[in-house]
This record gives sequence, structure tokens and C-alpha cells, in this order.
Amino acid sequence: MTNFLDVRALSGGGGLSNAVQLKTGTSLSDYQDLSPAAFASFIYGQNVLIGTHGFNVNRGDGIEHLSYWESLLTLPDASVFLGLLWPGDSESLYALSYPSEPKNATSAGNMVADFVNQNFGNAASISFVSHSLGARVILQAISGVNRQVRRAILMAGAIGDNCLTAEFAMVPTKVDEISVLASKEDDVLRWAFPIGDFAAEILDHTHPWWESALGRFGPTPIPANFQPPDQIPNSWNYGHGNYLQDKPPAPGPIQPPADVPESGDPPLTGVAGWQEAFSAAFVSTRFR
Repeated sequence: MTNFLDVRALSGGGGLSNAVQLKTGTSLSDYQDLSPAAFASFIYGQNVLIGTHGFNVNRGDGIEHLSYWESLLTLPDASVFLGLLWPGDSESLYALSYPSEPKNATSAGNMVADFVNQNFGNAASISFVSHSLGARVILQAISGVNRQVRRAILMAGAIGDNCLTAEFAMVPTKVDEISVLASKEDDVLRWAFPIGDFAAEILDHTHPWWESALGRFGPTPIPANFQPPDQIPNSWNYGHGNYLQDKPPAPGPIQPPADVPESGDPPLTGVAGWQEAFSAAFVSTRFR
């Protein structure tokens, strides 16, 4: 069973809940409340890794994607994973959802920050990992937490590549180490992200024109505590949906250390499910 922080009001669409909900489960069918006492015991003295999904993901998909991906993580002793569900599908129309979805992501990040400040005092450390537009959720959360963050790992970040030195310039000062996992073969970030940015500028003239995505090119400029490398080889054809998925044929975890090479064949000789196994191994390695 995976434990969750859930800030959704509805299972599909909708906005934010009035408060963070503590939940546990692996699918909607077994999704249930987690008591505050059980939650406090779960994180007590632990190095906590909070992981979240991207846009256009409903509650059921978020539960399955994150709980399956947790099974592929290989975290060290005294470490736990905690899923985070937010309403990234409240107005999703693929690329054209970006002008409105960042507002939900920002609000979700603020809610998570407040919850962490009130409830994580007995955790040994806090780290974050995200997929896609979930980058905005965790960067906003980090901006608001009142303690140092151990690791921030941004996979396929659907956010501008200058976010760590512009909009979220304070985040690197609050994180020990920052990692990015990026792919130039990500067609969602190649095409949909710039179109969404263009639409956002039409609706909100404070939004930058036609910026590049963090999840394709990595950060520009590079903050001092950034941990390279970050670029998945082009020959791996790593797409936007390859980082987190629900249950395909499972290859099993890849044992750390696992990092991105300059070239070469995919891990596990490319058997089905190797991509999410690799992303989990990468995160497990950078988390240590």
C-alpha cells in the first residue's frame, strides 16, 4: 500500500480540497483514510520522498501510477515514499490546459507547504520528486517550507528551463541537491509545451513567450547545486509518458547506482516497462 497526501476535491476534474487528506491504497477500489497517528508514525525519523504526477491525471490514475512506481524504487534504510495527488486534470485540454493548470499547481504547492510546516517536524529530512507539470507543485511547495529540503528531482519538467534562476530562483538556496531527468525525444514538451506557453501569453501578458521546457533541455542557466548529467540518450526514444505509468509488464527494480549515460543501449535490454524502472532507479540513486 502507498500512503498519499491528497489535495483533490473530486476524483476527476474539480479543484482543490479544503485540507490535505491522508490516504492509503493502490487503486480507487482500496483507497481509504490513513489516520493522523498512523501517518505521524510512518514519517517519524524517516527521510521522506514526496512524489507527484503531472497534468491530465485523475485520482485513480494518480494512485495507480505512483503506487506502481513506488514498487520500482530502491530507497535506503530509514526512507519512505509518499505520493501526492493534485487536480492536474481540472481543465485539461492537453497543451491548451497549461494557461490554467499552473494556477492549480501553485495553489496545491502552497497547501502542501503549509501541511509540511505543520506536520513534518519529526521527519529526518524531506525530498521531492515530480513528473511533468508536477514540477510547479513541488517548486512552489519548496518555496514555502520552513526547513531545508534534502533533494529535489524534476522529471520531464513541464516548466521553463530558466525556472531555477528566474521564477523559482530562491529554490536552489533551500535544497541541498537538485537533479533533472530530461529527454529531447519528449514530443509533448517539444510541441505541446510551446503551444501552451503561447496560449498562456495571450491570456496573461506576464507569461514569457515561447520558452523551452526544463524536461527537454535541462536548466539554463545551471544553479550551483545542480547534479549532472540529466540528458537521456536520444536513441532511447524516451517520451513524456515513459517516466510514470500504471502496471505494464513489470521488469522489476533496477538496483542503484543508475545514472544517464552519454550513449548506449537502454537498460534491461529494452524489455517492456524498462523506462519507468529506469526513472525509478535514477531517482533512487540521486536520492541517496
